[in-house]
Amino acid sequence: MTHGHIGKDWAGLFVPLCLAMAAPALALMKQPAPLPEEPIAPLVAAGPSDQAKIALGEGLFHDARLSHDGVFACSSCHRLELSGDDGQARSVAADGESLDFNAPTVFNSAFSFRLNWRGNFDTFEEQNEAVLLDDKLMNTSWDELLPKLRSDRNYAERFARIYGEAASRATVLDALAVFQRSLITPDARFDRYLKGERDAITADEEHGYQLFKAYGCVACHQGANVGGNLFQKFGIFQDPFAGQKALSEADQGRFAITRAEADRHVFRVPSLRNVAVTSPYFHDGRTGSLGEAVKIMARNQLGRELDQRDADLIVKFLGTLTGEYRGRPLTSAAERLEQ
Repeated sequence: MTHGHIGKDWAGLFVPLCLAMAAPALALMKQPAPLPEEPIAPLVAAGPSDQAKIALGEGLFHDARLSHDGVFACSSCHRLELSGDDGQARSVAADGESLDFNAPTVFNSAFSFRLNWRGNFDTFEEQNEAVLLDDKLMNTSWDELLPKLRSDRNYAERFARIYGEAASRATVLDALAVFQRSLITPDARFDRYLKGERDAITADEEHGYQLFKAYGCVACHQGANVGGNLFQKFGIFQDPFAGQKALSEADQGRFAITRAEADRHVFRVPSLRNVAVTSPYFHDGRTGSLGEAVKIMARNQLGRELDQRDADLIVKFLGTLTGEYRGRPLTSAAERLEQ
């Protein structure tokens, strides 16, 4: 643009004015353009919430006094400093035996339409109470737990300040649930890619995403949580339990709850958020290899045998789904156990 027809004085005023008017436009131009609509959406961080309740719930979540013998806390199976699970195929029960299911990560579970592998709980409050009272888990009772909390001066003051009453069944369950709903891991590299930051993932990782869609994995693993929003039978094209000596009640999936034949081997589809750091995989923790898990799913759910190259590329894509908690990327509990 030339200013030859504008007087020197006017030009001196005009140029800064143009720059001032252009500044918002230039700022917008610097923002990455979001990609066209994709079957996976970026994860949105939690909005404003009651920080006092979150802090109280966090204290309860880590407190072993919530269990009968004072050995287990919620965080025993859901290690928040790592990946929100415990890295074991199946956690240890209160009686020292293995539990029926692999402990899923607690991170981002607020986005799942149901909770647990069988989807037998609709809310955190329901699930938490069941865990507290289950004789294989926390093995406590309200008559045992509430006096412990009420006799603790710190808890007594906080419950009174936040809820206006002493610790009760309702307030304990509410505080735990509020905290668990805050356990969101945004800012995965793939989220930044979806928002238009194209170099947030590598060419191989992007290729893996295209394969993830082309093979049909995305039919069950989509949305902001990359799954967690429907039920599906484990074993559509092949039987993943073939050759297994005996089937446990856990292997029966929702059938163990509903007794409806259509629910046999049906499970809630897990979220793939942070999947690269939440091994072992499947309801029974049958494999610690993400590559093997991808091949098992392709074989049993899609009727496809993946070659090693495609499996490796899909695994690379899945690695971009690892998010952050309190500003730090999640790390694998399974790897920590091996060290």
